[in-house]
Amino acid sequence: MAGVVNVLLVIDAIIMIVLILLQSGKSEGLSGAISGGAEQLFGKQKARGADLILHRGTVITGTLFFILAFLSAYVLQ
Repeated sequence: MAGVVNVLLVIDAIIMIVLILLQSGKSEGLSGAISGGAEQLFGKQKARGADLILHRGTVITGTLFFILAFLSAYVLQ
C-alpha cells in the first residue's frame, strides 16, 4: 500500500509542477511584484477561462499532495 501511495505522490507532484508552469504571470517587473501581491491578496484579479481551470487544478493537486504526503509519512509507516 505504501508503494502505491508513493507512486501517486510522484505523479501528483509532476502534474502540479506542469500546472504551475502553464499558468500565466499576473504582473511584470518589480513594481508589479509589489502591487500584484496586494491585488491577489484582496481579490481584485479574477481568473478567467484557462487560467481559472489551471488555478483550480493547482489547488486540487496541492491539496491531494498534502493528503498523500501525510498518508505516506504517518499513516502507512
